[in-house]
Amino acid sequence: MTDATGASTVPAVEAVHTSKRFGATTALHDVSMSIAPGSTHALVGRNGAGKSTLVSLLTGLQSPDAGAIAFDGKPAPPVADRSAWRRRVACVFQRSTIIPDLSVAENLFLNRQGGDNGSLVRWGALRRKAAELLQEYAVDVDPAARAGDLGVEQRQLVEIARALSQGARFIILDEPTARLDATAIDRLFGRLRALSATGVTMLFISHHLQEIYSVCDTVTVLRDARHVLTAPVADVDHDALVAAMTGEAVGLTEVEARPPVGDDTRVALGLKDLTLHGSYSGIDVDVRAGEIVGVTGSGSSGKVALAETVGGLRRPTSGTVSVGDAPVPPGSVPAALAAGIGLVPQDRHREGLIPLLSIAENATLPIAGSFGRFGYVAPGRLRDTARSFIDRYDIHAEGPSAPVSSLSGGNAQKVVLARALSTAPSVLVLINPTAGVDVRSKESLLGAVRAAADTGTAVLMVSDELDDLRHCDRVLVMFHGRVVAALPAGWSDTDVVAAVEGVNR
Repeated sequence: MTDATGASTVPAVEAVHTSKRFGATTALHDVSMSIAPGSTHALVGRNGAGKSTLVSLLTGLQSPDAGAIAFDGKPAPPVADRSAWRRRVACVFQRSTIIPDLSVAENLFLNRQGGDNGSLVRWGALRRKAAELLQEYAVDVDPAARAGDLGVEQRQLVEIARALSQGARFIILDEPTARLDATAIDRLFGRLRALSATGVTMLFISHHLQEIYSVCDTVTVLRDARHVLTAPVADVDHDALVAAMTGEAVGLTEVEARPPVGDDTRVALGLKDLTLHGSYSGIDVDVRAGEIVGVTGSGSSGKVALAETVGGLRRPTSGTVSVGDAPVPPGSVPAALAAGIGLVPQDRHREGLIPLLSIAENATLPIAGSFGRFGYVAPGRLRDTARSFIDRYDIHAEGPSAPVSSLSGGNAQKVVLARALSTAPSVLVLINPTAGVDVRSKESLLGAVRAAADTGTAVLMVSDELDDLRHCDRVLVMFHGRVVAALPAGWSDTDVVAAVEGVNR
């Protein structure tokens, strides 16, 4: 079927009255969504709204309990037919599926190295074929390069090229910008627009609502496992979109002014001439008790490496980190913990959580020794403490014994924050604390950080999010490994963006 212009009116992808349950939990209830060919369709909602479940149905990882999935007006293939699914849909996840120890060429043609007839691999031909594919989609990567040596942006582009090479014309992008800086995001959006112009259909999932307005045509909102809204992006303003996601009036980006921290307040964290070759150099920063200091910059600015040094994950080349008047032994997480430093790392999945352990065990790891003697952990004390954390940090879970792997992104991040604060640290270091979490979870996380600061904890918060930085008493901007600007509260977005891009150096 076509319209008056000759364009197809048959949806490229359609979910029709789909529902999915896991035991007593309704993950998706009677959700329908239709995506037009060649469009970029946004899917938004709070953590736990049902987005991941819907994606699992659209990619054939799960079958709906009710309803149906269709591609180009035809029923989806059986779940067991993985080749047929790969020809219809691909998903570029927030966590890369690239195999780091293989070459780019091997990743592009994984399980297809020998061609369709499964013959012996001809490596020269494989690399030439990979080079042609990369050139076709303007991906500037060496086919022989080790995939693990690629940057985040390059890995994502390789994954997109791999999906298209298998015949898929529908791509799901799950939080593709979560670990990209502003320049890389602009490049990615340019490529997405170019792909859309060639007829590729995309489902774009993001918690960064401003991105929806930059790159998407239509938006669908899920809330509490149900469909709430589908509309052209141009017809839904920011406040209406947040209201649809949360079910309540908005004011989420409003930040109450905090009384300034006086110059006579004691210095809780001191960084003196801190240098790490290849990342940053000559960093001198004091953070006073109760002060929230933000640090931002591009991906190459050195901001993450600086925070990881303070948290003990990296050993500086020279300089010192001090808590109060006491130097902290460098490059040691146990030493940082003992000195009173709590850390929320950049990657909660790889560095922040132990997925096979429960919420209670993850949240109380640093203080488990206080729940008993001689290595014994009293189960009752563990559960009671974990329940208090669940209540204090608004963690939505079945209970303390639930596996942390069962949590949505926002609730998992709250567990990481609860653990960092479990020792009542003198210093709290956070790296992109709200990346990949929904609007309401952001407010809950940032509220907990402000509450910690109000009790005297010094906070060093590295973030790319302007809404995170608004909670800070001052913001330091790093550029090529150095602090190039210090902005007091009340800065404008233009001030920060200009400094990040090196305009006012």
